[in-house]
Amino acid sequence: MTKITHNKPDSDFPTGLAKPAQRALANAGLRNLEQISHLSEEELNQLHGIGPKAVELLRQALRTKGLAFSEK
Repeated sequence: MTKITHNKPDSDFPTGLAKPAQRALANAGLRNLEQISHLSEEELNQLHGIGPKAVELLRQALRTKGLAFSEK
């Protein structure tokens, strides 16, 4: 019998991030906080599905990793 394994995403996004925000990030090719740190808040806000709560959760998660949004 073949064992089916599921690859765990290598995302380090914060828990509590809404599904629409997760989809918006995935659709933009963003898979982790390091990638998000290359965006400005303005660029992040332009993604459909990203709202103020998502931005705040991501800001806090970035801060805990010693990262921040870009100052573009």
